[in-house]
Amino acid sequence: MLQISPKSAKSVPAQGRETVQRFAEQGYQLEPEALEAICRYQGSQEELFRRIIGSIDRSLAVIGMQHINGLIQSSPKNGIGHAASTTPIQRRSTHILPASSRTPSRPSFPSASRTPPSSIEPSASEITLDSAPSDPHTQGSAQLSCDITGRSTCVGEYDDFVCYFRDRYAKIREILSRRINSRPIESLSKSTSGREVSLIGMVLDIRNTSKGNRVIELEDPTGMIVAVIQKDGEAYEESGQIIPDEVIGVTGISDGNGRIFVKSLLWPDMPNQTASLEKGSGHAILISDLHVGSKYFMDEAWQRFSDWLNGEADDPSGLASQVEYLVIAGDLVDGIGIYPGQQNDLAIMDIYSQYEAAAGLLNAIRSDIKIIISPGNHDIVRQAEPQPALPPEVQKYFRPDMLFVGNPAWVTLSGISVLIYHGRSIDDLVLRLPGIAYANPEKAMIEMLRRRHLSPIYGSRVSIAPENEDHYVISHPPAILHCGHVHTVGIARYKGVAAINSGTWQSQTDFQKKMNIQPVCAVAPIVDLATLKVRKLIFA
Repeated sequence: MLQISPKSAKSVPAQGRETVQRFAEQGYQLEPEALEAICRYQGSQEELFRRIIGSIDRSLAVIGMQHINGLIQSSPKNGIGHAASTTPIQRRSTHILPASSRTPSRPSFPSASRTPPSSIEPSASEITLDSAPSDPHTQGSAQLSCDITGRSTCVGEYDDFVCYFRDRYAKIREILSRRINSRPIESLSKSTSGREVSLIGMVLDIRNTSKGNRVIELEDPTGMIVAVIQKDGEAYEESGQIIPDEVIGVTGISDGNGRIFVKSLLWPDMPNQTASLEKGSGHAILISDLHVGSKYFMDEAWQRFSDWLNGEADDPSGLASQVEYLVIAGDLVDGIGIYPGQQNDLAIMDIYSQYEAAAGLLNAIRSDIKIIISPGNHDIVRQAEPQPALPPEVQKYFRPDMLFVGNPAWVTLSGISVLIYHGRSIDDLVLRLPGIAYANPEKAMIEMLRRRHLSPIYGSRVSIAPENEDHYVISHPPAILHCGHVHTVGIARYKGVAAINSGTWQSQTDFQKKMNIQPVCAVAPIVDLATLKVRKLIFA
């Protein structure tokens, strides 16, 4: 492999020598193509350096194009200027303003004459989470299409928040633009007074007036507008579904003075269809929230499940022999210090011993079943989402053929695309949307699909790291959306997508009793990948 080291830096221009030296001081070497791409980068070299160092694996020795391609192409100059607060869990406090009214400290929008990024095709590992899988994949295989592992760019600075919200708006606007002929907010001048107009905006605020009308503040890259939904209007009831930070389309009458009286609302939603999006083969079992290490982990039920999979129990249906995949959507172990007083609920007090015990359970499952493991908020990864895959020091306990992915993650099972998300944003949706409850988590998952976003509300219960791209946008409809987190089972079909929440393997804890939470335990949804029909197998 061609490498550029500090000793050979004299053969490259001054900027290249400085770049090589900076990376060498951090313990990395650069391939010539990577060095050339970094030197050509039109944005801030300092910012690019921080993003590259922050995203690559520390065990890496030589940085190539495959490690920086996504960072080079996702320039922070693209998108909308959605100003934010300075921590991932706080609400942003400023608005998107027209470029002419911004102060110098606020980010500006890219000019039309900006030099475009290098036109280098991304590799499969660099496809963003919301992209369609790059190829149909081989039948009978399990493959990770994309997740955040090894690609995090977040350092928590102001520009990270700007890039995050710009990317969210741009991606969902592209979806809505196929169904609505919108115009920028800045074009709604006095000449539009009394005319019907359509626009696409991000929801900044929602409030009710003293007269009972509903007021929505919307923003786009060009400015902000007040959308008024009158209490006797056709859109009023539907407007109760609007939540902060989502991107929606509105049509109404402009008053030419910064207001629009809404006649109809439009969400990005899934394409209208009833048939399965894709067809595969074999069966997959979807589970989550094992909480190994908890005193409430259901050992006996798990053993019945394991015996059934391994053909050591009666199976009149013959389904066990057809299972090819086992997908776990987070909270493999109970963790340490997740909530006050947790030590009283633990049977295993050491986090690594918890994973060793979990590995023993999964390693005992017959080897021809491909096991895919995604983390959750109880696992030993960063709490801010999106989360990377479990670290190597944990993976070593498990069979080498298991597939470890991030949260969220796209995987492909025998040609079927599966979007795995632990589901923590269900907490936010239950709090904000009428008719959504923990007892029916599939309804919250349908709202994710309607909004084309796994965690639309920013700064509430879910701590989201502001990456340079929004990894939660669902640009490509999955065949299956698999969640967990809430410890209840929910199954629904929505516009061709199978939405499945898979319950738990932890019985009711004392905390859950106080909160009146009734978990649905030891139920394993099994999906026929040829038809996407789902059955519930009960092992309690």
